[in-house]
Amino acid sequence: MFEIAELGHAVKKSVYNEKVPELRTQLLLAQEKIKQNDFSVIILISGVDGGGKGDVINLLNEWMDARYMRTIAFDSPSDEEKERPTFWRYWRTLPAKGAIGLYVGSWYSTPLSNRVYNKIDDSQLQLELMRIRQLEQLLIDDGTLIIKCWLHLKKSEQKNRLKRLEKNPDTKWQVTERDKKHLEMYDDFVKVAENVLAETSTGDSPWLIIDGSDIRYSSLTVGQHILSRIKQHIEHREHLKQNQPLDNHLQANDLQQNLLDSLDLSLKLDKKEYNSKLSNYQGKLNKLSRQAREKKRSSILVFEGWDAAGKGGAIRRLTHAIDARSYQVIPVAAPTDEEKLHHYLWRFWRHIPRAGQITIYDRSWYGRVLVERVEGFAKLSEWQKAYSEIVNFEEALSDHGTLLLKFWLHIDKDEQLKRFKAREQISYKKHKITEEDYRNREKWDEYNLAVNEMVTRTSTQQNPWIMVEANDKKYARIKVLKAYCEQLEKMLDTKK
Repeated sequence: MFEIAELGHAVKKSVYNEKVPELRTQLLLAQEKIKQNDFSVIILISGVDGGGKGDVINLLNEWMDARYMRTIAFDSPSDEEKERPTFWRYWRTLPAKGAIGLYVGSWYSTPLSNRVYNKIDDSQLQLELMRIRQLEQLLIDDGTLIIKCWLHLKKSEQKNRLKRLEKNPDTKWQVTERDKKHLEMYDDFVKVAENVLAETSTGDSPWLIIDGSDIRYSSLTVGQHILSRIKQHIEHREHLKQNQPLDNHLQANDLQQNLLDSLDLSLKLDKKEYNSKLSNYQGKLNKLSRQAREKKRSSILVFEGWDAAGKGGAIRRLTHAIDARSYQVIPVAAPTDEEKLHHYLWRFWRHIPRAGQITIYDRSWYGRVLVERVEGFAKLSEWQKAYSEIVNFEEALSDHGTLLLKFWLHIDKDEQLKRFKAREQISYKKHKITEEDYRNREKWDEYNLAVNEMVTRTSTQQNPWIMVEANDKKYARIKVLKAYCEQLEKMLDTKK
């Protein structure tokens, strides 16, 4: 749906001067309320060339407290941005809870421009718009308020504006060949823009279309719209809190708990065979990782598993074979205060590797549907919707060409206790065992249920889970090394 402000209106200077002081006061008061609440605000200012976007943005920065509002402008992607999935550059800039992000250009700019210039067709544009809707819904579900304003200008007005600028020696420099070309392409641009706006204007994040020919009118309209949306959002969230249903962090389901139970934990390797295979696969991995770096193909490895399942040992056998300049290991613990102020995926987007690099996550975004679910840190609605959010996130990584491997290291309860006791006897491993580890054992069945559901709902054809029988550490390490080598060979197409 659209929210359409009337076009062709102008505001007298006297009326503008009368209304602005009260609007500024109300916007500042609204900002104070945002700072005290647990949500962020994203304001997108888009539109046709000459629609006054820059003037409106400057006024908003003047009217509001710039200390708690950051203006983000996007140009052509840098080399660093091109080497990562499209949304990486946007995730990095998302405002924290209590703050406002004012976007000049956004995730809409590139797909719209590419379609106008025929770099993509209609079906590819629809795919891009679907991904944008998924991103916005993910943020909205997390409480973010998204305000989208489109400043429109008729073709005749855009043409007259360029003529006025060219006639004045002081402003002639502002008119570029690009501006003239865009004027010629005006009809094509508007046609594509209408499609984009129609496909992405929703009840939760509607587009407001404003006449941009008069700066006083457009700035007042945008300011009043922002104020209204903020007030509505605060009232809506207060209503939800007052009428919050009792939330059960665990939910009974019909999934049969047979995925983990079906694994053969008796699988093992003797020392001689292990050493032979370890040398073979580490040598192969060293060669493949160097080839991947040369071809600028990146990898992400995710390690999940029971406490003491051997994740650290498996990671060390991997990194031993890789140039230290090519990888980073991200140990994931409880979120920091800064991370808590963002969507839970934000901290993982930050570490997406550049082309040819490797990121290894020791625990990951799956904490949302494991620890946070079982321990009640995430609400029922939050961890339930996380399955689709995670699948979409991983799809974005794979579509960019990143190799993603997800390992679940599985041991049984007796083996875990045995390893706990062994660690307590080793001076440099004692720190790994805490009271929390023993307490978690009491929730083994609940975690077992959560793991089975996680694997079932997030193991896709493109990004399946690799289940690792880990009662024998040597067997588990070789299975991990072998799987990574095989997938690297497949990606690089070097398998003989």
